[in-house]
Amino acid sequence: MFKYSLDNKRYYTLNYYNKMKYNSKVFKISLNAGFTCPNIDGTKGTGGCIYCLNGSKSIDNLDLLKQFITQKNIEEKKWPNSKYIGYFQANTNTYAPLDVLKEKYELILKQDNVIGLNIATRPDSITKETYDYLEELSKRTNLVVELGLQTIHSKTMKLLNLCYTLEDFEEALNELNKRNINVVVHIINGLPYETKEDMINTVKYLSNKNILGIKIHMLHILKNTKLNELYQKEKFHVLTKEEYVDIVCDELEYLREDIVINRITGDPVKEDLVEPTWLIKKFGVLNEIDKEMARRDSYQGIKYKKED
Repeated sequence: MFKYSLDNKRYYTLNYYNKMKYNSKVFKISLNAGFTCPNIDGTKGTGGCIYCLNGSKSIDNLDLLKQFITQKNIEEKKWPNSKYIGYFQANTNTYAPLDVLKEKYELILKQDNVIGLNIATRPDSITKETYDYLEELSKRTNLVVELGLQTIHSKTMKLLNLCYTLEDFEEALNELNKRNINVVVHIINGLPYETKEDMINTVKYLSNKNILGIKIHMLHILKNTKLNELYQKEKFHVLTKEEYVDIVCDELEYLREDIVINRITGDPVKEDLVEPTWLIKKFGVLNEIDKEMARRDSYQGIKYKKED
């Protein structure tokens, strides 16, 4: 058994991390706080990243609290005495004046049995004042900042219309590292025209960075996105389930063993999904990854090499 697992997983699961750290069942409550994005409002770009379903609406604190309580009540019925993490997920969750950020974050932190926050953001959208506040916040609660990287390859970044660079990511990661703030990084497999080697190189790069965890996504092609327009026009290759499983298992082998796997596949809304349709059966994908790692008799980090 892999040393960071309580079951048949051969990688460092988030479930294991939470049980060891909190000795409790922990649920992340996904929240839309009504933030926008500099890649939507024209500050950095317009139209957003090509894979995103754009759109944000004004959400007041009452709406935000209702989102939290509704989801928390559902989980409490199944798992009494659980703990909760407020997950600011939608759009760019540091892209607002500091007083607005404080108001929304602190509102969730005040709720019963909330033990921390996960804040998803872009690497180019954290001000000096916000960094300082996040540092203070990290000293009194369990704080994770989730940075969207997606890929290290500049050609793909431009195609995706991310409007940030690898240098932006490195600057943000360095600032968060200096303040001892935990970081989880998002990457996407199956981006248009990327090779298996390209995807693995993104993981090798992150394996030598000071990060707590990683989220591995499979590219979703969604209706009403620029990505779907590109797909309908060019019919770029979409990974099969077998290709995705093979790539993820290779990535796990190159990933440092103490990096927590927060996510290892996608979870699309069926009604919005164009391709790949095999993503709908999430647990089937997870099972295939487990089976392939067992077939290889392999573990996370088995091929990891520290860069000088």
